[in-house]
Amino acid sequence: MQASHAYNVGKMQYTLRNIPSKLDLALRETARKQSKSLNQVAIEALQKAAGLDREAPAKRRDLSDIAGTWQADPEVDAALEDQRRIDHEAWK
Repeated sequence: MQASHAYNVGKMQYTLRNIPSKLDLALRETARKQSKSLNQVAIEALQKAAGLDREAPAKRRDLSDIAGTWQADPEVDAALEDQRRIDHEAWK
């Protein structure tokens, strides 16, 4: 099979070198925990990193737009305090 044909069939083979030890250990541990091959776990990690994973990417948000905007509300504080009150007679 010629190399040009291999590029057109959709299944490529890669050789990766100099994989950092921490990455190697993480991939192997994931493969062991998920009962998958190292190859399968590595492909899934690459797909996810490239934004090609099958599931919709998790929406992430740092909440910086609302951090520090809390406003005290005495009515809410009173309602929370009432909910925290324990009726010891009801628990006998």
